[in-house]
Amino acid sequence: MRKIEKNKVTEFKLGELFCGPGGIALGATTAKIEDSKYKITHAWANDYDLDTCNTYKHNIAPDNADSVICCDVHKLDIPKLAPIDALAFGFPCNDFSIVGEQKGFDGIFGGLYKYGVKALKTFQPMWFLAENVGGLRSANEGSALKNILNDLRDSGYKVYPHLYKFEQYGVPQARHRVIIIGIRNDLPYEFRPPSPAPYENMDNTCKTAIECPPIDPNALNNELTKQSKTVTERLKHIKPGQNAFTADLPEELRLNVKGAKISQIYKRLDPSKPAYTVTGSGGGGTHMYHYEEPRALTNRERARLQTFPDNYEFKGLKESVRKQIGMAVPVNGVKIIFEAILKTFAGIEYDSIDFNVKE
Repeated sequence: MRKIEKNKVTEFKLGELFCGPGGIALGATTAKIEDSKYKITHAWANDYDLDTCNTYKHNIAPDNADSVICCDVHKLDIPKLAPIDALAFGFPCNDFSIVGEQKGFDGIFGGLYKYGVKALKTFQPMWFLAENVGGLRSANEGSALKNILNDLRDSGYKVYPHLYKFEQYGVPQARHRVIIIGIRNDLPYEFRPPSPAPYENMDNTCKTAIECPPIDPNALNNELTKQSKTVTERLKHIKPGQNAFTADLPEELRLNVKGAKISQIYKRLDPSKPAYTVTGSGGGGTHMYHYEEPRALTNRERARLQTFPDNYEFKGLKESVRKQIGMAVPVNGVKIIFEAILKTFAGIEYDSIDFNVKE
């Protein structure tokens, strides 16, 4: 356990589980607070997907590829990893998402947060950040979040859960995530969610994100998606903000779908608003569609909605890249939270709000 004694710790070495392509890592390592030495640096990371790990290595740890361990977390030897001062884990959200069966703890992925708990008990870092979908609040009739928070507390931490609506923080995308900050019990700090007020006048429309500045046609990960003539014709009849079920489509272009009609199927972006949530998987009609041109977005356009810089190169084939971008955490959104953590430890006041997640 690393303690804050006379020589105050100002560089937090970060370990990551379920690291994804590096959205959290980039937000962490670029987080800065004015006139301060406080910063976060990469220590090690783990994910099971090879392309994802290669993306992370290339962008976050190009000089330390061995620090990114590509394996199933069940086989990860956590006690043998290097000591850390902070931990981040965006534990898989599949079983907590309201889009789907929401199996919670009964699903394949529901219990994976326990590997974060194991890392906390092993290393006792000074603080942690855990991330999941908004549906976590209602999974297992509300008991999932309560159980997770209790396990995190039992690991030796004060916990601070909050539902962040990233579009309120200048991110050009409506993305809502429960983020839990934990601070070790023996440390004299209390975390507060940063206020969205400083960002309320930002132009965070999807049009601005995609067009300003224009994307170089030769930009990384900017290949066009091939789509059929029928899809192109269908999109021409769908107005910005509409989907395949709200648009006035000719009979031959309508979808023969019974039961639930998912609102994002062939939904075109509204250029005057933030984008709807970028997702990582799904078949026809789920690729996100341009507000002006009758086509799906490119991966680079999707990456801009997730606030990745254009020089951030995603490794793998186009569908793999699509999945990585959709599973990531918006860089600029999580950066604001990391900066609030740094200010907390530095003793710097910042605008904050009340917690909105109730147990």
